[in-house]
Amino acid sequence: MYLSLIISILFNCMRLALGAIDDDCPSLANGDNLSQTQLLDRLTHGCRYDRLERPVTYTEDGARLPVDVYMRAYIYFVQNLEAHDLQFKIFALLQMRYLDPRLNFRHVAPKRLQPILGEQQLRDNIWLPHIFLANERDSSILGTKEKDILTSISPDGTVIVSSRIKATLYCWLNLKKFPFDEQHCSTVLESWMYNTSELVLHWEQRRPITYDPALHLTEFLLQRSWSNETVINADLSDLRHGAFAGNYSSLSFTVHLTRVVGFYLMDYFLPSMLIVAISWVSFWLQADQAPPRITLGTSTMLTFITLASAQGKTLPKVSYIKVSEVWFLGCTIFIFGSMLEFAFVNTIWRRKRNVPVRKLNSRHILKSTLSPHLLRRRSHARSRSFSGILRQMENSSLGGNQPFNNYLTVNLPITTITEGQVMSQNSDRKRKGSLDMLSTGTTNRKLDVNFVESALGAAASTATASVSNAVSMDLPDFSSNNNLLGEEFSHEEQIASTGWTTLTPQEIAIWIDNRARFMFPLAFLAFNVFFWSFVYCI
Repeated sequence: MYLSLIISILFNCMRLALGAIDDDCPSLANGDNLSQTQLLDRLTHGCRYDRLERPVTYTEDGARLPVDVYMRAYIYFVQNLEAHDLQFKIFALLQMRYLDPRLNFRHVAPKRLQPILGEQQLRDNIWLPHIFLANERDSSILGTKEKDILTSISPDGTVIVSSRIKATLYCWLNLKKFPFDEQHCSTVLESWMYNTSELVLHWEQRRPITYDPALHLTEFLLQRSWSNETVINADLSDLRHGAFAGNYSSLSFTVHLTRVVGFYLMDYFLPSMLIVAISWVSFWLQADQAPPRITLGTSTMLTFITLASAQGKTLPKVSYIKVSEVWFLGCTIFIFGSMLEFAFVNTIWRRKRNVPVRKLNSRHILKSTLSPHLLRRRSHARSRSFSGILRQMENSSLGGNQPFNNYLTVNLPITTITEGQVMSQNSDRKRKGSLDMLSTGTTNRKLDVNFVESALGAAASTATASVSNAVSMDLPDFSSNNNLLGEEFSHEEQIASTGWTTLTPQEIAIWIDNRARFMFPLAFLAFNVFFWSFVYCI
């Protein structure tokens, strides 16, 4: 009797225990009649599902396989690169897909063919791979009241999670050819917790990266993009993945952007060309007009510096030289060169003495202008050497056995000129008389030398010939009849008759200004050819 009572008590206890177990782990039977929420609650119940543990699949040999996560990105908007901060912003839809066999309800509810859809609440009840943006500076999930997260669970256990994000990403910019540069900016996705033995990231096979057809950038053009799959090796010195060492799966997609230069051409390059051209207006002003030429030079210099500084404020301060800086230096040199040219011609204009010139070309004019005292010293040296040779010849003749008369008598015809004849002379006779006077003044020493040569004979012929050559190269003195020559003869006629001519400082200053009117534009044109060839051809 007591034995049967004990057995009945144990049986009732076992039945109550089994009922409690059934209540703690709800049955999946009759899944077609369950609602979506009821079915999801039973699938993710703690007795069947652990959201802290990743899905596990095995090979035929019993080895654990990593979870394959497939990613896709849809780009809504890309904000212009911020060069001073080396960053850019994107608005995108990131979608990841993976298989979780624990959420397979095909055999539980065979009539349910549609996936289970939900938002953040569904996402919080299941396991998700932790994927982060490796080059992010800031990121967030978009949404007003509820975050823009869509979660889908297919009957075979395939989970798709889509979320709209806004991210500020780091992008290193190469500004050597700014503003004609091309940039490559990447978005890098990596696994945070699981290494490659537990989780592997893949891009979707078909169209992994797509862009909104209405996507446009104001300063850049999107040329192309490409995706990449790689593995990141992390050690204890790299704490990007926490304190765990290992190989972590990584995905990236890179956009190729080219800068639109229309803004810089209209707001920087063309205005700077005009500013440089305006600085050349000073070449058409007279060299002694210092106030307008100084004002024009300084105003163009300050205007160009202001233009260049406003353009460079948006750029980071890098250690290398940019193309825009080469343009800035070139234009600055041309503007500064026009100011130096004015200082040079103004200094020449204020000189008091004329400058002797052998030929009317750039080489002789600049040489005589830059070193007039050197020419005078050479002329005086020739005169002293000629006087010493004559003195030596005179002494030798006095001590010799054959003295001779070293005086030269020249009989000039005496012509009486009346006052009326002077007033009635025409211009041709005036030019002929002036030329005779010029020739006589420059050949007096030659006559003396020829006479000495005939008296000395063959012994002194060689020495005297060298003296004659030295004297014939001597510099003529136009100081006494400068006004006459300047009025009667051109510089070409003076060079043809005497081998020399003189230029006033004002003539030299005007000559330099005339040459600068052509040399500066031609040099600036050559600079532009070199600059634009480097920009577009190299």
